[in-house]
Amino acid sequence: MPLTRADVFGDPDCAGPLQPFRFGDKWSGMVLRCPKDGPCRFSELRIPLHWITPKVLTETLRAMERNGFLTRTAHDENPPRVEYELTGPGCSALGPMDAACEWASTHLPELAEAREAYGRRT
Repeated sequence: MPLTRADVFGDPDCAGPLQPFRFGDKWSGMVLRCPKDGPCRFSELRIPLHWITPKVLTETLRAMERNGFLTRTAHDENPPRVEYELTGPGCSALGPMDAACEWASTHLPELAEAREAYGRRT
């Protein structure tokens, strides 16, 4: 799936503010989906993740590399080229993430209702 597609994350409800699950930090789950079809450059990641600032995206990528979910390869070229690619653990996380998204989509109305009810109590 090309990163330039708006639906790169599948169900938009799973990427919304009602996420009941988090994989890593706030953005890791979304970043993890981008290189699922092969290596990506930073500029390619910025297309589907346009709402994440470059600084935060860089921090997220570094944390994901440190935690073993992706690799960063700097090619000795001019201009410099850096690619990010999923590792085995990164690829294996996609299945559980899909299951969590499916669960969230099924239960989204209940989750939204619970949050509204909680907000009315406070």
